[in-house]
Amino acid sequence: MAEASTATTSTGATHSTREAVDFVIVGSGAAGGIVAKELATAGFSVVVLEQGPHLQAADFKHDEWGYSINDALTWGPRQGHPQTVRRNASETAQLSDRAALGYAHNVGGSSVHFSGNFWRFRPIDFMEASVRGTVPGTNFTDWPIRYEDLEPYYTKVDWEIGVSGLQGPWDPPRSRPYPCRPMPIKGSDVLLERAAKKLGLNPYPAPVAILSEPHNGRPACIHCGFCNGFGCEVNAKSSSMAAMIPLALASGNCELRTGCTVARVETDAQGRASEVVYWEADGTEQSQLAKAVVLCANGAETPRLLLLSESSRFPDGLANSSGYVGQNLMFNGYSSVVGLFDEPVNAYKSVPATRVVHDFYSLDPNLGFYGGGGIDGRHPNRGLPMESALNGSFFSGKFWGSEYKRSLETEFTHTAGFDGHTTSLPLATNNITLDPTVKDKWGRAALRLTYTDHPDDLATMKFFYEKSMELMEAAGAKQRVGFYAENGQLGGVHLLGTCRMGDDPATSVVNKFNRSHDVPNLFMVDGSSLVTSGRGQPTMTIMALAFRTADNIIQAAQRGEI
Repeated sequence: MAEASTATTSTGATHSTREAVDFVIVGSGAAGGIVAKELATAGFSVVVLEQGPHLQAADFKHDEWGYSINDALTWGPRQGHPQTVRRNASETAQLSDRAALGYAHNVGGSSVHFSGNFWRFRPIDFMEASVRGTVPGTNFTDWPIRYEDLEPYYTKVDWEIGVSGLQGPWDPPRSRPYPCRPMPIKGSDVLLERAAKKLGLNPYPAPVAILSEPHNGRPACIHCGFCNGFGCEVNAKSSSMAAMIPLALASGNCELRTGCTVARVETDAQGRASEVVYWEADGTEQSQLAKAVVLCANGAETPRLLLLSESSRFPDGLANSSGYVGQNLMFNGYSSVVGLFDEPVNAYKSVPATRVVHDFYSLDPNLGFYGGGGIDGRHPNRGLPMESALNGSFFSGKFWGSEYKRSLETEFTHTAGFDGHTTSLPLATNNITLDPTVKDKWGRAALRLTYTDHPDDLATMKFFYEKSMELMEAAGAKQRVGFYAENGQLGGVHLLGTCRMGDDPATSVVNKFNRSHDVPNLFMVDGSSLVTSGRGQPTMTIMALAFRTADNIIQAAQRGEI
């Protein structure tokens, strides 16, 4: 794969760094792209700072080595972005060989390379602590908003971002149907659907942020099978890069600066955000004056930036009077079961998932632990030939030789995966902090991850692992293997809860409109604001919150309140 330039570039409008723009947005991912489009098309001057390149459809390839091994999209220690990891505060964090906290560095962020699974949260997700009761030792609590507050913005995501699906038996109420029909069912999911119905469950088409038919000037999916971890070469995947950034730039009000790494957010004498300091790709330090700042850097980088922006007025980090910046990190749980079948399944074809089972979305309290989630059908190695070869045979126990090659040839086409996606509880001890000794290429303190799964999270993963085993048996698999993180997860890609939303400034970082309690012209809009984890697919909720926040920002700005 040809390397895209990481030099500093600018597209769209041109704004002077020494004249305050209305908004500086840090990050162009799932949330940042939406906020940029909404504010720019409303007539505000906007600068978007993105540390990665502006890759577009023609830049993406089926390059497993480049993406999976060389971290072409998800930079790590080899690119000068180290992370350290520990299970609890009594341990010394160790440098991670690969990024334990996974996210993309490019325009569109991880929405470019995500799998496209797009479940809405349900009403229970926003008020579960009141319904179920608190969980001792956690910060499990209700959201300050309800599903009804977010539903219009979920629908906005459906139609403006582009979602394919069909209202299912367990789906929450919606004000408008999906804009695109569901994806055609694939082999692994035929097996999941048959097995689920055999067990009296209710499978239905998985909603995905991938176009099944042309929509909003973008083409339909070509079913190449390279979705999860890859950019879409035809723009059928509904990333903010494909759906939002072009509209923001076309407004004439938005400037996109790539190759720009933010160092800190400065505040003025009144304690308001006034300036964003950043490095260009060649190391030149720059600073953009701003009337307001919106952090959309993801649930790890946003709290890191706040902690790096400490000052005499904000000694514990910007917007951190509560002490909650970086706390309550949630990943979502995960489990997987692989089945081997006599006939070809060909699960590597098409999009990652086309059917989902949500009968266990919220588990019975009598089980003795909190949790819930969904099960969908997949290829066990993301449908990737090289990944399948490197991971070895699931069933022969061989990793080399002629028997291994025969096993690999059979397993790639004859296996299906049933994957569980589950809840994660918020704990103060699971957090993002600054490493005291390890620095990144810019001299900033590296991200330090401290994380141990709550016992209920482990019990939920085990429950879904066992249910997936039952489904695989009902599907007729002649052999089955599986796993869940029974010793706990060592990293994640869903980075949630670290600048949580709430009404009480003592126990939250932003209010119900994603506005900082401490700094009135500072907003945090990404996975960091989520109060609970949902059931494994948070991106649609992050996007809906971005639309809602932008709507509120526009109204408040027009009233002169920002």
